[in-house]
Amino acid sequence: MYKKLRTLQTIEESGAVLIVRLDNADLAERVAEAAIAGGFRALEITLSIPGAVDVIRKLAEKHGPDGIAVGAGTVLDEHSAYECIRAGADFLVSPQLNPAMIRTANRYQVPTVSGAYTPTELVNSAEAGADILKLFPAEAGGIPYAKSVLAPLAHLPIMPAGGVTLENVGEWFAAGVAGVGVGSYVTKAWQPDGDFNRVTKAAKEFLSAVAEARR
Repeated sequence: MYKKLRTLQTIEESGAVLIVRLDNADLAERVAEAAIAGGFRALEITLSIPGAVDVIRKLAEKHGPDGIAVGAGTVLDEHSAYECIRAGADFLVSPQLNPAMIRTANRYQVPTVSGAYTPTELVNSAEAGADILKLFPAEAGGIPYAKSVLAPLAHLPIMPAGGVTLENVGEWFAAGVAGVGVGSYVTKAWQPDGDFNRVTKAAKEFLSAVAEARR
């Protein structure tokens, strides 16, 4: 199977992408490792993390052979897109429609997740060649907004980022989303006492809720 299709299949089968946006590279790597141990197979390492490209490279080299898709997030330009692809990123994520990023990724057959909010932005992103449309910021309109948007655009693979919790993930899928992006519930689960086993536990709980919601 072509690598691009394999990555998209991994994201589709997982139903969830973990968004790792933390203060430093060491913390991001520890959280990512704990989440992978909890079952996550698709992770987005955001470029807002100092040293994020090195984290992407390490995780991709270590876990890529096991079918884990390690992506780059907050990709804002063509230069960043190419740098992440060179580091081994399996997919690229932007918070907005970024034609240069999508064009670069398509040139190297790397899937893209393009941020969009309004119906116009969502359709424009699809027309620009994005593989998945990230509804962002999803918490602004919440599940009711997602339902409204998906009524006429049910054919688009829309993935909300922001506002997705263990308690409401079933409602998001009921609204018709293709998958969900989750961050703090998993990535900050270690904070009460510094125990990263909490991240692994939160990952298992969230993925179990996703699986239940998709039955």
